[in-house]
Formats: sequence, structure tokens, C-alpha cells
Amino acid sequence: MCDICVMEAVKERMLSRRDFFRTAAVAGAAATVGVTAAPAAMAAGHGGVVDMTHKLSPDFPTFFGVPGISMEQQFNFADHGFNLFNLAINEHTATHIDAPLHFSADGTSVDEIPVSDLVIPLCVIDIAARAAENADTQVTPEDLKAWIAANGDIPDKACIAMHSGWAAKSGDAATYVGNDDADVKHFPGFHPEATQMLLEETTAAAMAVDTLSLDHGPSADFATHYAWLPTGRYGIENLAGLDNVPAAGATLVVGAPTHPGGTGGPARIFAMV
Repeated sequence: MCDICVMEAVKERMLSRRDFFRTAAVAGAAATVGVTAAPAAMAAGHGGVVDMTHKLSPDFPTFFGVPGISMEQQFNFADHGFNLFNLAINEHTATHIDAPLHFSADGTSVDEIPVSDLVIPLCVIDIAARAAENADTQVTPEDLKAWIAANGDIPDKACIAMHSGWAAKSGDAATYVGNDDADVKHFPGFHPEATQMLLEETTAAAMAVDTLSLDHGPSADFATHYAWLPTGRYGIENLAGLDNVPAAGATLVVGAPTHPGGTGGPARIFAMV
């Protein structure tokens, strides 16, 4: 055998051994960190990414009317060579998650939500035209049936999102919250009957709104929260970008916070379209 042939044969054996050990290392690392099988939503190809997140700012409207975050700079680059802020955050401010624990005595905390429930199909229920005429409108079973008639069955483990057009109002707290003289809020949400339909007829993992609450503004009993969250499902409030995604076919990626025992928390959320 010629020298060149011997060298090529040795090189080929070395590459084969390297590939073997690389594969074994990856498999071992996967076992160590607990890699979860890819959710069904990942099977479809995607060509772009849409940010669904409002900025986490003291100026963002909150349910209780007080700033949801404060920032105190402890170190600065000029004096210390690096920048660092201490943050104080209300869990339920700006774009955030409602964990099951938020409305139950012993439900799943935000750090316990399975990763497989955080990368899921996105179904957008568009009620923006109706909401422009009536701030107190709600997603109804008829809206869900219309979506199914147009797009097919709601996918397994989906997020059902209400697009009311409210995200565009977030720069004006008075309009976004809609308080009247009796201090009653006015913005759209999910009707309890639509919530019950999703619970009984789908395996949806999440419900999302582009407003301050899963329940519409005038709600005094938070019936949708109390029906949805204690079942182990989670909610997303103040979602942005719903006007930039299709009614069906996108995959939502939810960057949930992981503080133990949390009832929710601000999240970076985006959609692959």
C-alpha cells in the first residue's frame, strides 16, 4: 500500500473514533441536563421570528396602578469597570406568565412548568374589530368554533391567544387599563364559557391575552383565572405582536422565569413563523 493510502486510512479511522466519542459526549450531556424530546410544534419549518414581548419598564401599565419594576444601579463602568443593577420586580408586570399557583393554594409554581409546555403551537383568536367598538368584549365559544372552522382542530398543547388590538394602547395607561369613575377597568378577555370549552374539548397548555388580565376588565370574580389555572395550565398576559403572526401555524417559545415557588413572572416570548 502506498504511503498516501496508509495516511488516508489512518486519518479515516481517527475521524471515525472522534465522531464516536463526540456522539457519546453529546448523549451523556443530554442525559445530564435532562433534554426533553422536541415538542410536536417544532416539526414544522419556520422562516422568521416575531418578538411578542413588551419592554419591562416602570412606565408599563399595571393592574394595581403602581410601577412593576424599579432599577437601582449598584456598580457603574466609570467607577468600577462594569455595570450592574439591582432589580425589584412585581411578578405580574409587563409581558408575564401566570403560573397555576397564582390562583390556587398548591398549584404548580412557575419554575415547575414543564419545558414541553413552553414551546407550543400558537392559535390566534382575532376579536380586534369587535374590541374597537366594545372594550368589554370577550372571546366566546362562538369565536373558538369560528377559528376551528377556518383552521382545523386546535393542536395538542397549544396556546390560545386573544388578539384584541390592546397592545397598541400600552403607551397610554388610562386607555390600556380603562378605569371609569367607579374605578372599574375596561379591556377584553376570555369569557368563562370559552375557557370551559377549551378545558373540556382541548389539551391546550396555555391561554394568552394582549391585555392586563385573562378575565375582561369589569370582572369581579376572576372566573377565567379560577377555572383555568388550578387545572395545571398557565396564562400569559400583556402579550405583544399578535398582529404580526398568522392565525395558525406559528410556534410560541416562552422564556419562563425559574425562581422557586414563583406565582409567575416577566417572560421573554417570541413566535417562530
